[in-house]
Amino acid sequence: MPQLDMPSLLLILLALLGVVSRNQSITIAAVVLLLIRTLGLHQAFPWIEKNGLSLGIIILTIGILTPLASGTISAKELYQSFLHWKSIAAIGVGVLVAYLGGRGAHLMSSSPALVTSLVIGTILGVAFFKGVPVGPLIAAGILSLLVAK
Repeated sequence: MPQLDMPSLLLILLALLGVVSRNQSITIAAVVLLLIRTLGLHQAFPWIEKNGLSLGIIILTIGILTPLASGTISAKELYQSFLHWKSIAAIGVGVLVAYLGGRGAHLMSSSPALVTSLVIGTILGVAFFKGVPVGPLIAAGILSLLVAK
């Protein structure tokens, strides 16, 4: 029986944490990465590290734009959203979050040592607070404001 290395043990721990916290995102992500390790497909890791975030953002954006594409949100509803204060506040918050995400992406690329801490914080937020794993970008954006980069 092969010995498990530390990354595999951590992925198993994360998968279990995802199961216990009933968070499918963390469970599926950990199991997929564990399968890649187990199947010896280590050459995929650099590609995933380089493109995974962009691919994830593209998939997330597709999910966000789907109601527009499917017609679930009509042009009239879209227009009316600019007339209600809650919708205008939502637009402002969306702009702020996009700005923070942009700052976060820059900080993560310029200070890779911080990525590990941000990922740990995101894992804890996903596992214990029913969060969604888009946190590292926003967390890095907030952090960039705090560290004035």
